[in-house]
Amino acid sequence: MLAAAVLLAFLGFFTAPAMASGSAPEETRAIQVSVSAGDSLWSLATEFAPDQDPRTVVADIVELNNLTDTAVPAGLQLYVPAPR
Repeated sequence: MLAAAVLLAFLGFFTAPAMASGSAPEETRAIQVSVSAGDSLWSLATEFAPDQDPRTVVADIVELNNLTDTAVPAGLQLYVPAPR
């Protein structure tokens, strides 16, 4: 049984997916903006990243700010992905 465990561990080492060495995770540059009355995540996405799909930018804003709701009150400070 011990030999089988060692054999499985040995085979797992060679069949595990390769990890890229030396590559850092992609960083997202962001700017901080203040939400104005009438703003929505969609309007912020189209204003600050007009060349990108607003759905993707809204998802990025939600992730950057750890939002649990898409409603954003006026005066809230949010990080928005910076244009590239």
